[in-house]
Amino acid sequence: MTGVPAELRQVVDELKAEVAALHAELPRNNLVVWTAGNVSARVPGADLLVIKPSGVSYDDLTPEAMVVCDFEANLVEGERNPSSDTAAHAYVYAHMPEVGGVVHTHSDYATAWAARREPIPCVLTMIGDEFGGEIPVGPFALIGDDSIGRGIVETLRSSRSPAVLMANHGPFTIGASARAAVKAAVMVEDVARTVHLARQLGEPVPIPQADIDRLFDRYQNIYGQGSAQ
Repeated sequence: MTGVPAELRQVVDELKAEVAALHAELPRNNLVVWTAGNVSARVPGADLLVIKPSGVSYDDLTPEAMVVCDFEANLVEGERNPSSDTAAHAYVYAHMPEVGGVVHTHSDYATAWAARREPIPCVLTMIGDEFGGEIPVGPFALIGDDSIGRGIVETLRSSRSPAVLMANHGPFTIGASARAAVKAAVMVEDVARTVHLARQLGEPVPIPQADIDRLFDRYQNIYGQGSAQ
């Protein structure tokens, strides 16, 4: 463990505070139970990430509790073992340089779709807006190495979606920032629930691809007050 370079001290401390605060959004939005789930953020200008420690209560996730790892999932700074999903997060950062944040949850409805290994179809304007089409399913992979990360990257490289339902596991989301990845995690659970409810009434009607493209372009490039959607 070599430690964080002095020139990155301030940015790492700021990211620790941000990542700790964003973890609170997961139980607040009913996306996790007990100690499951994790949020990470890329450290700009270095092959490092900030993530929560493994198996620690959300009430105890202070900025000081956050750990720093390199892109080989080695601990660089911190007193506790990093999240068991650190290797997956690290692989995503190493192979998708545009990604600044990664989130994993076991949220009920999205995970139910993952258990069925079924993509969430684009039958709502919100899905077109945020995900640009169906929310895809990634391959089954076991926790412990970068297998999950490889599946995330392979799946999302061919999709506009910032979310992937890893088969028999649950959703992973990415974003230009950790906050954007958390937003995607909240939204994937919301649409997973709504589409499930719609299917209880009958088969939902897909949105034509041309309309999906228009929805996605408007939401990504016009909606809101700039970068904060």
